[in-house]
Amino acid sequence: MISLSRRIGALAGEWRETIGRFMPRRERDPIATEAQLRHFVSTRSAVIAQKTLYGYLRTRIGTRYPEAFREPDFVRSIDIAKLHLFAACLSDLAIHAVAHALVDRRVDDATRRTMAMACLRAGLDDNAGSFVEGFSPAEAQNAHELRVGGVDWGRAAASSAGFESFATSPAALVRWAPIAPELKRHDVEIVENSVRFAWHEVRVDLGRRLDAGAITAELLAANT
Repeated sequence: MISLSRRIGALAGEWRETIGRFMPRRERDPIATEAQLRHFVSTRSAVIAQKTLYGYLRTRIGTRYPEAFREPDFVRSIDIAKLHLFAACLSDLAIHAVAHALVDRRVDDATRRTMAMACLRAGLDDNAGSFVEGFSPAEAQNAHELRVGGVDWGRAAASSAGFESFATSPAALVRWAPIAPELKRHDVEIVENSVRFAWHEVRVDLGRRLDAGAITAELLAANT
């Protein structure tokens, strides 16, 4: 039997490769404005949500994967799961991105919370046309607001591994993926670790392109 660690590593590698193919290519411009940061959070969250959900379903369902999409109830369940996972991804990446963009001590935590909320709302607005019954954007915003109220922003910015801010999306995939509970319970560790690994390229890309000084200067200028 393949060990759990080998299964985790194999699945994580497969998802990183899949996600890498769908990430926007050759984007080298700095992320130097709040609008650009919101766009980054929105687009990358959508990619991670879609590819990790479909990757898990494809891995779990196997050869019946195309056939499953002929079932209307299954497709509806996927649409609901995708939105809940997307909201969780937005929450995770918004906190990580804002923590790293607003490290300047002149910026207070209330401003960080406001920007993190704006990132989530922008992502939801970008995808409002795909909302379905079974997903509430208002509930997603409320959950994110409660979460950002308790964020230790210094810790979030200092976390070298970047995993601490990415706690909601792995749990959301396990909760919302339309897989039978008796099967899903065997996958928790594998799936959650795979989602965490899937964020690696996003964090690297953000770190490479983020101009925190420019975003802080824009923010401070707007508040004077």
